[in-house]
Amino acid sequence: MHTKIDTFFANLWQDYLSITPSAKKVHELLGEFSEQTDLINDHVAFRTFNIEKINLEKLAAHFLSLGYEEKGQYNFELKKLNAKHYEHPDKTKPKVFISELIVDAFPDNIQQIIRKMVSNIATDASMQDDFLYSGRHWQITSHEYEQLLEVSEYAAWMAVWGFRANHFTVSVNHMKHFQVLADVNAKLKQAGFVLNTSGGEIKGGPEVLLAQSSTMADKIMVEFTDSKKLVPSCFYEFAQRYKQHNGELYHGFVAASADKIFESTNSK
Repeated sequence: MHTKIDTFFANLWQDYLSITPSAKKVHELLGEFSEQTDLINDHVAFRTFNIEKINLEKLAAHFLSLGYEEKGQYNFELKKLNAKHYEHPDKTKPKVFISELIVDAFPDNIQQIIRKMVSNIATDASMQDDFLYSGRHWQITSHEYEQLLEVSEYAAWMAVWGFRANHFTVSVNHMKHFQVLADVNAKLKQAGFVLNTSGGEIKGGPEVLLAQSSTMADKIMVEFTDSKKLVPSCFYEFAQRYKQHNGELYHGFVAASADKIFESTNSK
């Protein structure tokens, strides 16, 4: 039976595939080695700005209404981000990771660009069922994009893509043919996928109970008001979780690793 949660994630996945063609190829490649019909999703991540009508809490409300619970808080000082993660009592449902950019930590000209974009969003838009895959609600010039890019890859990504899944994550623990993340990475590289090497190809490991890797984001042609430009869209992540002392798998996130995963959408 398809629940409201399943329908939501199915819609989110279709939107994500529409701007992340490599994800379909990764899915097909790894799916060949999976005895289930589908890969299990560890978590999905979202980005936003800490502006009242669309802040982290507004996005989280969608998941709280679906029975999710807040489980962890994170701070990324250098990238000027706050984040939280949420879990559903039914552990087969993906975890959710939501981050928000602290807009007032940036220079005035940057704040102005962001606030102008957000002013185009209807006050109650974030309450709509489809808001989390509604994309961009504003127009932006290539010059504004470049200004944002200079100070924050995250802000530039949001300016182009708006509200949608930033990435989906394959759970290595649920794969039948791969026991370790390194083998998944080897298979991906062999097939020609480019991995994020910032902070090492594998971020974390058994010592922090979570190992993560990711592809670099696809580049997609985007229309600005004054030109077209190839910009990074979304990426695919892979996570291997380790058992805690109590024998249960660790379900949290590691800030130092997540910090480097954010760089999968870097344009350099």
